[in-house]
Amino acid sequence: MAKPNRKGPQTRVDIYCARCRTQLFRYRKGGKGALVKCFVERIVKDYTVTPCICPGCGAEFARQTLIRGVPAYKIIGGKVVMK
Repeated sequence: MAKPNRKGPQTRVDIYCARCRTQLFRYRKGGKGALVKCFVERIVKDYTVTPCICPGCGAEFARQTLIRGVPAYKIIGGKVVMK
């Protein structure tokens, strides 16, 4: 399997907690679809203290995993909002 492009897309999106609207990430996202996973190397700015836990309300919004051999966060459906 091919690894994701390191440089990645130029489109940057802000990712917020759906529950308390706290900003979680600034992320370089490719494509037009829904946010299903976040590759750790594409995160521009990380506002979380503990990985995958919202600093505002303490809710778990993702799970750490390896996708194509690269560390990533698998987003739990409905837990984050993208702008």
